Amino acid sequence: MSFLALLFALFIEQARPLANDNWVHRSLRAWTTWLSQNLDAGHARLAWTTWSLAVGAPTVLALLVHWSLMFFFGWPIAILWSVGVLYASLGFRQFSHHFTDIRDALDVGDERLARELLAEWQHVAVGTLPRSELLRHVIEHSVLSAHRHVFGVLTWFSLLAALGLGPAGAVLYRMSELVSRTWSVPLGASPGWVSETLQTTGREAWRKVDWLPARMTAVAFAVVGNFEEAIDCWRNHAQRFPDDNDGVVLSATSGALGVRLGGEALRSETDGVTLHSGADLHETQDSESTPGREPELAHLASVVGLVWRTVVLWMVLLALLTLARLLG
Repeated sequence: MSFLALLFALFIEQARPLANDNWVHRSLRAWTTWLSQNLDAGHARLAWTTWSLAVGAPTVLALLVHWSLMFFFGWPIAILWSVGVLYASLGFRQFSHHFTDIRDALDVGDERLARELLAEWQHVAVGTLPRSELLRHVIEHSVLSAHRHVFGVLTWFSLLAALGLGPAGAVLYRMSELVSRTWSVPLGASPGWVSETLQTTGREAWRKVDWLPARMTAVAFAVVGNFEEAIDCWRNHAQRFPDDNDGVVLSATSGALGVRLGGEALRSETDGVTLHSGADLHETQDSESTPGREPELAHLASVVGLVWRTVVLWMVLLALLTLARLLG
């Protein structure tokens, strides 16, 4: 049934995507903000308690609703709940329009507009960023956004749904990412109510939650791309990136597409804090470059193909698993 829920959710999300500032995300951000304001005392143990409440409460709520619907109404209504949760958790169209606008600007040779669009998307200062570096950043942000908004959600959703936990996995992953991003807002761009301890806890928890999805995404990119080069680049160059999970995804992308990734990171327009590739407000550091060709405009089309082939791969795998369960 996971296959049907995902199929309908992807279809609805493509036809009528949620706005970035929709009421679901606003409510969840308000929840995480309220917890940090009321429970953040700068102590490690309390920080983990705060994170557990921020992520665990919505996850448990989604699970209880799923079980209640299964008990009182049966699986058809429970699938509708899973579709709704996936629709709110997936974010394919929340970043794809940025990618499309930048690609269209570069396609007509308007690099100034492309830089402005990238700065608006990631809230960074781009200055006179060279064309190859502009393309590199677009590729990195797009691939990591696809991972966090689509493939990471699918990994945890599929895993926990197979255990009878409904859409709880999608909520767990999305809330872990949201909490980490919300609590990692640079102090110059926020009221400054998040302690360093709580920020560190949010980042550590996010790395643990994202460990498996990052490697699943890397394997999928290798399968639908250049397998040998993707695996080789993953094994030998993932450590060049400051974040282990991002490094796995980006190095596999680099090998799968044969493109150079990694290098100087973009900086926040407000306070000079480096932004995390693919996220809105995460700190990171510069990285070393992977081997490969200089990024070109044609690589953007390759990224689109890589992402959609990976989506198809996921759908085929879930369809086969669903068929096996029905026949078994």
